[in-house]
Amino acid sequence: MGQRRREVENVVIDRAFWCGKRVFLTGHTGFKGAWMTLLLHSLGADVFGFALPPEHEGGVFNVAGVVGDCVNQYGDINDPAALVAAMVQCQPDVVLHLAAQALVRRSYARPAETWMTNVMGTVHLLEAVRRVAGIRAVVIVSSDKCYENVGRARGYDESDALGGADPYSASKAGTELVAASYRRSYLVDAAGPQLASARAGNVIGGGDWAADRLVPDAMRAFQSGEALHIRNPASVRPWQHVLDPVLGYLRLAERLAGGDGSVSEAWNFGPRSGSEVSVGEIAENLVQRWGGTARWNRDTAEDHPHEAAYLRLDCAKANARLGWHPALSLQPSLDLTVDWYRLYADGAAMRDVTLAQIDRVLKLATAQASQLKIK
Repeated sequence: MGQRRREVENVVIDRAFWCGKRVFLTGHTGFKGAWMTLLLHSLGADVFGFALPPEHEGGVFNVAGVVGDCVNQYGDINDPAALVAAMVQCQPDVVLHLAAQALVRRSYARPAETWMTNVMGTVHLLEAVRRVAGIRAVVIVSSDKCYENVGRARGYDESDALGGADPYSASKAGTELVAASYRRSYLVDAAGPQLASARAGNVIGGGDWAADRLVPDAMRAFQSGEALHIRNPASVRPWQHVLDPVLGYLRLAERLAGGDGSVSEAWNFGPRSGSEVSVGEIAENLVQRWGGTARWNRDTAEDHPHEAAYLRLDCAKANARLGWHPALSLQPSLDLTVDWYRLYADGAAMRDVTLAQIDRVLKLATAQASQLKIK
């Protein structure tokens, strides 16, 4: 682990900042949260994870042994007393809120659960923050779907209207409103916690097994020799590897913890221009990379709920003011993702695989950041 810390310079992430920092991370058992926990542990942070038990046996949390990289507590963010007790026990410097009901189609089936978790869960989290002294930074992770999607081609930026037709998207707009309200009403002391929200695109990467997501559905189908069925192949989304927004969240937290009130606002962390492609194009890429009998076809059922046809993020603010840029373009993001699932299917040591991918992305991000600095 020490060698891993020495190999990458503090260009993308300030390792000196994170070493020894106490981090309270909700949602650490989920896809993005497990990658985040591994990264934070490799940086020397002391991570306290609070989340429901992992839903998927093959997820990163289980197969990469993440439980040993944190103080692990299973709990529900809709249980305010348990949440406060856990945060008091942690006494964190930084709070990262990733716990959520994160699936659009599930939100149609369980709207009350979605609203309760995404909106009131955020309220409970911020109420706990108010009761624990010493916290310097709070990052609320939201979604690109928090924007009122009117179908335009240009990217949505942080000044655009919030909204959403489906319960998930609308609840994420609600998450953003809760964050903004607490920032303006309670967390106003420059000497107290600084609060920001972060909006990422369609995140891909190894170890995601959630239902009704393109890549997990594809990997399940290909491994079983079945065809991948796609609802809306023409829909365009901003695709990005999981580590790109995760690095953005940490960059933002560093600035907040340093007392920079100017970044206490909403931020987009989306992919590079050109990574907004159709679902059908991603499916075809996955088929080609997997090979063998992999194939896809269109699901002709007519009872699918509404989903936006086009979505793109404008990340100019994070590029200019945080110095954050995605490390990966679309093709290497897909390469890393398919490699992870293929190695998993082959019985590889997935902790080593996952840590190696983190190292690879950190080195690439560092090299790119150095080039941008020279320019």
